[in-house]
Amino acid sequence: MAKAMSISVDKLSSAVAAAVKAAVEQHPKVKLDPASPLTASYLIWGIPVPDALAGTLTVRETQAFATEVAAKLGPALSGQTVAGAVFSHGGHLILGFPVPPEILIGR
Repeated sequence: MAKAMSISVDKLSSAVAAAVKAAVEQHPKVKLDPASPLTASYLIWGIPVPDALAGTLTVRETQAFATEVAAKLGPALSGQTVAGAVFSHGGHLILGFPVPPEILIGR
């Protein structure tokens, strides 16, 4: 089993903002603000997608964007690899990554 680690929410937020900014450059159709706050629900950390944008994206595009963001988070997660995830529930779309079980949330 992997050793447990902790990461501050501020550090994670900065890493996610940088990853989102880089992914937006690779996926220009996905116009998300990298400074959007993280949402931590359903054990997925991610970026809520505005309804107007969500209606213009395909499932393939949303998964590609989430995968791009997740691929850039390794350095912020002590080299761990996380997979991109697309979560849709109740008309809301979140692009992010499942929370690795080895990570403890802290400030």
